[in-house]
Formats: sequence, structure tokens, C-alpha cells
Amino acid sequence: MTKTTTLNIPAPARSESPRQAQWKEARAVFPIYLALAKQLEIEIPFTQAKRNLPEKPDLEIFSQVHEWLDSMDQRVLVHQLRHLLQMTTLNASETGLRALIQRHLRKTKKSTVDRDKIDFLLVQYFALCAPAKIYHKQIEPADVAHVMEPVLGEVDPAPLAWCAPLEQMIESLKALRSLREILKTNFIEQGRKVKETAGGMFYDPAALVAFIRFNFLLRRTLIELMHADLIAIRAGLSQLQSAGVRTIDCHRLGLSASEPLTKILTIAEEWKQPFQKEYTERSVSQAFDKLLGLRADVEQALEKAVGKAGEGAIQQLPGQPAKSTPAARKTSQGPAAPKANAKTKERPVAGAAEPDSAVALDFENCMEQIWEQLIATPPTRGRSMTTVKIGGARILLSSWEVTAFVSEDGPSAEDLRRAVVARVLVTAAMESAKETGNATSLDRAMNMARVEVTRLQERVDVAKQAKDTEAAVNLGISTKRLLSTLDEAEKL
Repeated sequence: MTKTTTLNIPAPARSESPRQAQWKEARAVFPIYLALAKQLEIEIPFTQAKRNLPEKPDLEIFSQVHEWLDSMDQRVLVHQLRHLLQMTTLNASETGLRALIQRHLRKTKKSTVDRDKIDFLLVQYFALCAPAKIYHKQIEPADVAHVMEPVLGEVDPAPLAWCAPLEQMIESLKALRSLREILKTNFIEQGRKVKETAGGMFYDPAALVAFIRFNFLLRRTLIELMHADLIAIRAGLSQLQSAGVRTIDCHRLGLSASEPLTKILTIAEEWKQPFQKEYTERSVSQAFDKLLGLRADVEQALEKAVGKAGEGAIQQLPGQPAKSTPAARKTSQGPAAPKANAKTKERPVAGAAEPDSAVALDFENCMEQIWEQLIATPPTRGRSMTTVKIGGARILLSSWEVTAFVSEDGPSAEDLRRAVVARVLVTAAMESAKETGNATSLDRAMNMARVEVTRLQERVDVAKQAKDTEAAVNLGISTKRLLSTLDEAEKL
């Protein structure tokens, strides 16, 4: 017998009337809908002066806002919502995301479009709010239920029998080592079929937890494997450039047999994730097939140019850090390297405690290793996560953290870089302590990280006072992740 439970969306505070709760939710989602209207060039029926909604509305504005939000729900498709949230800092608003999810969950009649939006938004919320300590492990249903409690209420994470196909696919994900392997599966289509055959059972809280976990782990695997191929491609192109190659045969990518290397370099640098448009198993597979075709073209050109010795350099295992390949080290000596090397030698910010020499050396070396990996795989717009590997630790970086390393400068970028390095050092030291039983390096890393936390919290306050919302939000989330990592370290 199938177990069902009731979705228990957290109720408004007792002091709030239903109308006040509706208005509070409307005010939280209103900026997202305004941004959607601008993005889709939909007319906004509110003057600029009326777009800052009052805390207590009169009946006219209350009705106008809700009618407009309802009409936007009918017009906006899930891929358009996905594109907006992944391209702007609106994705970093826990309050806005939570209100948007609850708005859709409360609908008495939910269309297929509503369901797909809920499916997407729940994963976005989990990605935003999950603590760093569970980002890097095989996430369990109880982890998801805990993170999602502000949205779904208290949920029993015990698996539902009809969700078993999702669990089977999650187990299979663990063994995949390349995009080519995952493309031989039909996981995206299988997941969609489970969702579509669920009907109303999809909204069972335990089912939502299962789908969030499946979607997050599938997407994380796709992104990590895609990045491994991109690292290999860019490393091969760098070697071809160093060998003086000017054109290569790119027929597998669907181009000519004599494409300028500069053009292929641009394609590799600007590769977009296949998640920005409306996507199906077919569209995602086509995008990844092109990526694999490009890798095959580059490998063939490299073999012709530098012989069999070059083949081993580019065919690194997916998931290896770019630093392990000779080509990646050459890349770090290219045009971007002087900027990176100059930054790694910057002195600590005035006012921060001077760490001991061993930690200072670790900090600088860690900064350089992160740079080398990110230079080998520059960020593309819309990328939500990027993995770097330092020692025994794999760390996921948000898009704004990656950007702070490879394309931005200024105080905010420096703060973000230091937050990332502190998080990486503590994580790597934790892994080392678990393996060796020696916590000396972990103690040093934690002391250094505590100094950084104090400084970062001050920088968040400065950004807020300067009304630099984007910097304040990004720094705040990066600081929260560092604190979560410290909490985990302190339990060892």
C-alpha cells in the first residue's frame, strides 16, 4: 500500500491575518516577476513610483498586484524562470525563493507548468540553502528534508515505494566517470516519466524530497563531468596553440575540416550549459554530444601535431584537477597568469591577524592552485556550480566565487577569494586529519579561518551600508558556507 502524507506548508504567524500573509508573499515575489516581465518584454502595469509596494496596501493595489501575478504565472514558462534565476542575484534570495515556491504550492489547481516550476524552484532553494558540509557528500533524504523544512514543514524522509526508480538511478550515478557513460543512460527521461506518472502524488512531501535529491545529484554529476571534458579540451587547445597549429578538423562538432584554432578556442571558452533553454533528454544529449565531438576533434588534432605523447596528456580522467596536466600548467602561464600571480602575492588585508608562516604559505599555494584550475575552465554565464579539488577535498564554488577569481577585481572580489581559500584550506585539512589522525594542520587552518570570518562579517556590513546589495548577498552566502565548514571541523 502506498504511503501518503499531507503537505504541511508552514502557517503564517498568529499575528498575521490570511490577507496580510498573502500580501507579504506578494511583496517577496514581486521583484522576481518585475524582472521576468523586463526579460520577456512584457508590459508592466505599474508606474516606477508604484513598484515599491507598501507594507499595508489598500484594496485596489492588493487586487491589481495579485491579478498581475496570476497573469504572469500563465505566461511564464519554466525555462524562462530558470534562465532569470540562474543569471541574476535574485537566485540568492532565500525569502524570495521560499515565497515563490509556497505561492505555487498553495494553488488548488496546479498545471503541468506549475509542477515543473515547483520541481525546479525546490532544487534551486536546496542548492542555495544547503550547508557546505553536505554539498560534498552523497546527500541523503534526511539532509534534504532538514534543509527544506522552512518550505515544506517537517517531513518524514522515509522513501516511498513508487519513488524507488529515482533511488536506483542515484545509485547508478555513483559509478559514472564520463559524459559518454551518462549519455548511454536515459536518466533525464526516466526521471520525467516518474514525475509525470505520479499525478497528485508528486506533491507528497516525501516525494518532493526524493525528487529534489534526484534532480540535484543528477545535475551535479552532469556539471562535474562536463567540466572534466572542458578542462581536457582547453588543455589540448593550449597544447595545439603552443605547437603552432592554426587550423583543425572539427567535423565531429559539425563544422568544417579546417577551422581556425582561435574560433575553436572561443567556442570552448564560451561553452554554455544546456540548461538555459527549455530542455529535454534529446536537447541535453545533443549539447553533450557536441561537447564530446569537440573533444574527439581536439584529441585527433593533438595526436597529429605532437604525436602519441600528447594523447596521454589530454585524456585525463574526468574529475582530475586541471593542474595535473602539462597543458593546464602552460595555460596558467598565458595572458591570465600575470593577474593571478600578482594577486596571490598580495599581503593580508590590514587589520587581519598575521597567520604563522606555514599557514601563510598554504594560503598562497591554495590560492594559486584554485586559480590554475579555474583558468583552465573559465566560467560561463549561468553556471551555478564549479568544482575544484585541493588535496583530498572537492569543493563546490558558486558562480560569483568563480568570477571573483578569473574576471573581477576590487575589494569585494578579494574578500570572496579569501573566503573561498579559507573554506578550501579547512576542508582539505579536515580530509587530511580524517586520513592521518593528525589535526595539527586543521587547528592552524581553523584559526586562520576564524580571522577571515571576523573580517568577512565586517565587509558584509560595509557592503550593506554602501547599499551594494549584490556584494552583501554574495559575501554573506560565502561567509555562511565558511562558517558551516568551521562548524563541521569543530566536531572532529
